[in-house]
Amino acid sequence: MFNWYREITPRERKTFWGCFGGWALDALDVQMFSLAIPALIATFGLDKTDAGLISGVTLVSSALGGWIMGAVSDRIGRVRALQLTIIWFSLFTLLSAFAGSFTQLLVLKALQGFGFGGEWAAGAVLMAEVIRPAHRGKAMGSVQSAWAVGWGASVLLYSAVYVLLSPDMAWRVMFGIGILPALLVIYVRRHIAEPERVTAPAARPMPGAQNLFAIFRPDVLRLTLVGALVGVGAHGGYHALMTWLPTYLKTERHLSVLGTSGYLAIIIVAFWCGCIASAYLLDRLGRRPNLILFAACCVVTVLAYVFLDLSNTAMLFLGFPLGFFAAGIPASLGALFNELYPSEMRGAGVGFCYNFGRIVSAGFPVLVGHMSTKMSLGSAIGLDAGIAYALVVVAVLALPETRGRSLAQEVPGRPAKQPASAAARH
Repeated sequence: MFNWYREITPRERKTFWGCFGGWALDALDVQMFSLAIPALIATFGLDKTDAGLISGVTLVSSALGGWIMGAVSDRIGRVRALQLTIIWFSLFTLLSAFAGSFTQLLVLKALQGFGFGGEWAAGAVLMAEVIRPAHRGKAMGSVQSAWAVGWGASVLLYSAVYVLLSPDMAWRVMFGIGILPALLVIYVRRHIAEPERVTAPAARPMPGAQNLFAIFRPDVLRLTLVGALVGVGAHGGYHALMTWLPTYLKTERHLSVLGTSGYLAIIIVAFWCGCIASAYLLDRLGRRPNLILFAACCVVTVLAYVFLDLSNTAMLFLGFPLGFFAAGIPASLGALFNELYPSEMRGAGVGFCYNFGRIVSAGFPVLVGHMSTKMSLGSAIGLDAGIAYALVVVAVLALPETRGRSLAQEVPGRPAKQPASAAARH
């Protein structure tokens, strides 16, 4: 499964590890907030709505950051945009440690989110343009697994810091450690070169907002709209499920194991495994079949989880495939979205399609909560997440297969050119 790594060049490896480290450190910073919520509630006298508002604002700002900084990377280059967003993200994570009020924390987390979303977009496009087509899916899916690494590190850090320090000081120390990603800029500057970008003479990067909205041109509008729907289904299903799953298992299934390190370990390991499996299948099956497979399995697994009469032990073990299939979908999106757009608007296109889904997905957990007033919480989760993942299946069918596409040569809407070896398999 990892033989591809030995075949890539030193330049490709350096880019891979630079982006892997960036996403792992991003996950470390982002997941620290969810772990610190109880201490933040106590420090600032917040209620759950206030804490949820911080999460929602951060989600929306990260979506805007992904779209805007993706377009900026089309203008100033992928590597420069990546460095800028890493420094931005790290700085505002550090400043969050010194927040003296709820309002200050809200603003600082929103600014942090802008950098996080921008870093994903710039890094995803950089990876896609550097890694050769034959291994692009495997490399990008594997980099997505870095989220599990950062998530696990945040849990370990949380356990250590909260043992050594009082809660009101521990969360500040955790956010202060968020400056660590800034050190990654040194590696990026020394080891990662800007990818060559070949564009037609009439397709040079456009100025300002014109570049930001180029993805709505008639020749790419259909791809943008359908890609955005894929993002909505992918993020909507994930957030509808993962936001309410702990509450469902605790209140309706009465599993006291929730919230323990063991439960988190199952989800984290499942997420990593799902990303790696999806990475391999992206280049083996193709972009569309892989997404359809994982999304369909999500629908089946979610419905089985909430509607079948299972024992608590079975529910716990079923958590692994639940996390596994849910992780495989976002691991597929970077390769697919990059291969839909020409170079001069690729950053804007990837940033929009991926992050539009983030904005809309903020409403899915709210919808679950509203539906649960008229039905069981499990039924609300199953219907909401099931519909979202089904949307992925339907939307992907309306996109072209892009496996093996040369990012410097393809034209939007034209069938992908596959290597002879790939064509022979079909």
